[in-house]
Amino acid sequence: MFPNWLLQNNSKLEVINLMKNSFQGTLQLPNSKHDLITLKIADNRFSGHLPKNVAMILPKLSYIDMSMNSFEGSIPSSMGDMNSLWFLDLSANNFSGELPRSLSKNCINLRFLKLSNNNFHGEIFPIYMNLTRLVHLYLNDNFFSGKIGDKLTNITHLELLDISNNNLSGGIPDWIGNISSLTSISMSKNLLKGSIPDQLCSLKNPKVLDLSENRFSGSLSCLLNISSLRFLYLQRNGLSGLLSNALLSESSRLSTLDLRENKLSGSIPPWINTLSKLRILLLAGNHLEGQIPNHLCQMQVYIMDLSRNRLYGSIPSCFANISFGMAAGESSFVTSLIRFNAIISLSSYYSSNLELNSDTSGSQRPYRQAEAEFTTKYRHNSYQGDILHYMFGLDLSCNELSGDIPAQVGELKNLRALNLSHNKFSGSIPVSFSSLKQIESLDLSSNNLSGQIPSQLTELHFLSIFNVSYNNLSGMTPDKGQFSTFDRSSYEGNPSLCGSLIEKSCNSSEVPPTTVPFDGEENDTMVDTVAFGWTFSASYAMVLLALAAVLCINPHWRYLWFNSVDWIIYLCFKMFS
Repeated sequence: MFPNWLLQNNSKLEVINLMKNSFQGTLQLPNSKHDLITLKIADNRFSGHLPKNVAMILPKLSYIDMSMNSFEGSIPSSMGDMNSLWFLDLSANNFSGELPRSLSKNCINLRFLKLSNNNFHGEIFPIYMNLTRLVHLYLNDNFFSGKIGDKLTNITHLELLDISNNNLSGGIPDWIGNISSLTSISMSKNLLKGSIPDQLCSLKNPKVLDLSENRFSGSLSCLLNISSLRFLYLQRNGLSGLLSNALLSESSRLSTLDLRENKLSGSIPPWINTLSKLRILLLAGNHLEGQIPNHLCQMQVYIMDLSRNRLYGSIPSCFANISFGMAAGESSFVTSLIRFNAIISLSSYYSSNLELNSDTSGSQRPYRQAEAEFTTKYRHNSYQGDILHYMFGLDLSCNELSGDIPAQVGELKNLRALNLSHNKFSGSIPVSFSSLKQIESLDLSSNNLSGQIPSQLTELHFLSIFNVSYNNLSGMTPDKGQFSTFDRSSYEGNPSLCGSLIEKSCNSSEVPPTTVPFDGEENDTMVDTVAFGWTFSASYAMVLLALAAVLCINPHWRYLWFNSVDWIIYLCFKMFS
């Protein structure tokens, strides 16, 4: 239960910080007015409705953080009477209803408003909205509907706008391009449609633009030529046109480019190689065609996904030059390239609240972490934040690539996931794959590979997924190390494979040796085996004859022998009776 005695017994108390505890029950306030300024009760187990008289009892509150609890009901309209309120975080609760008119109209000093992860509904920006000093606005993960409209045109200081994962419809209004202070825009997972307005390109310093999982159409326009962009998420829309027509030479800071599952066509453009900071390249599920260009070989990436396109030809042998992992001399990818501490701007308004920067480890996350969706181990996972330091993957599956798999691919020693399935590769599996010591998932299925599975692959101790099904492989399946854990589904569709793991016996005449012997080695081995067999049999017979002779000649030893046998039989009888 909320310790309201702290307020009753401490009339001059200005700050209460009970974050990250296990307090539960309802929020009970004292009966008399109090001059409390800061209330932080985030990440507890409080529940129930907020008191309707909260503004009357605590009229001087300027900082409220009640996030990550189980509060429910609507926001009390009296909160609109808190004229000093500049920070309000009610995220990750069970609040519902529409935004109170008084809150949207009267709290003109609000700089930070976070209502995400609740059950709010109705119009997202009411016509009476008058929060002209807002810097950060989080309304994501609710049930807001309708069009965005033009209600925010007077919020000229806005830096971060997150309205993702709602039911918003219509298009992006042109006025968003007039808010020059915007650095982060997230409108993903809505029902927005139409073309992406060119006005977005007039923003002076955007770092994050996430318009993914909507119904946008048309070309990429000028979005790919914004010099300040670090993250561009446009996946799962209906964008079309030639990717090569988009010029990204100015986006030198871009670290994440996600254009998956659109209708982009043409070849992979050479300007991608000019993006020296690019670490995540996701172009899967488009209509890209042509050969894989050599200029990709100079990239330093974490994840590269070119799957489900129409690429053809062979894998360039220079792919060994791709650096999967952190570049030499580069600090943390997630912290240095991803986090932009826009919250610092809030402290310029209230220098007495500089402790806000240290609070970002709690409920507020004013930076954008790198995020990448990637399929590995038969699962479609979303990797976010620090885990990207350890996830390095290459996916070229579901194309029309052909020829031998270059042995140089085995030099990509940091790879944890490699998917070359559903292509037209031929030749043998490179023995050099045994150098992929960090590999966890290796999928070579549905190709035209032939020959044996290299026994050296048993040295891959982290391998948990191995799939070579539907090829033309032959010989015995490896059964040592991690390979003892794979079932027949990893090998089906290869009629010439055999082994205990696929429940198919191998005839000696059909299974070639796993290593090639030098001249004379095979004959010497056969002679040694035969000699050992005869020697062992003769020695065994001599021991039996000697024992029988001793028992026949010496009655004392014969007595001891039979007495010992009787004693052993007696002990066995006592043990099992």
